[in-house]
Amino acid sequence: MTKLSQAIALATAMTAGLVATTTSQAEVEVAASAAVSNMYLWRGQDLGAQGVPAISGDLTVSASGAYAGVWTSSGDTSAGQEYDLFVGYGMETGDLALDVSYWSYIYPGAEGDDIADLHEIVASAAFKGASLGVYYNIDQDEDEATDYVYTTLGYGVDKFSATYGMTTFSDTEDKDYSHLDLSYAYNDNVSFTLSQVVSSDLDEDENGPDRSPKVVVTYSLPIEL
Repeated sequence: MTKLSQAIALATAMTAGLVATTTSQAEVEVAASAAVSNMYLWRGQDLGAQGVPAISGDLTVSASGAYAGVWTSSGDTSAGQEYDLFVGYGMETGDLALDVSYWSYIYPGAEGDDIADLHEIVASAAFKGASLGVYYNIDQDEDEATDYVYTTLGYGVDKFSATYGMTTFSDTEDKDYSHLDLSYAYNDNVSFTLSQVVSSDLDEDENGPDRSPKVVVTYSLPIEL
């Protein structure tokens, strides 16, 4: 879930192969990539059982700032296989980049009411090395404990980047938490991320987030189309 956390800075940015086709109206670009990581890290949490790797892939079509695509991943041992559909629009003016997108997180193999598909509106802005992102869960229901807003602040220099993420829930239980991710891109294919929960309203024995530090190694490859 998430994933192009990348939609903004997301230090796990996709490495993609591009194919350009010129039309009378716009240049269409098709990008695809595949990646494998030692865990499925999502907003400071490992969604898989310890030691379960995650294999993911994506396909994106874009033209004149508009884009749409699909991202899929294994590694979530609770919800199972995941498919994310997204559509959005991005623009740049000088050093400022703006982006807004819609994401649908789909779990076709999930059973029961504990795991449901999610839908978010994502708005992001980036200026030089700094970025801000807001992920708003549009499935808001005052009776649901899963209502939330996720906010990120990021900054990157050369091969290094840092992302602070905060999840704020709207129900009456105090279970907000935040995390810090420090990332290093060794080259175009290999990256490392150290993630740590830095604050939480709930302790682990109260079903709070896992506070142990997590080290993620990711190997990604563009797919030539």
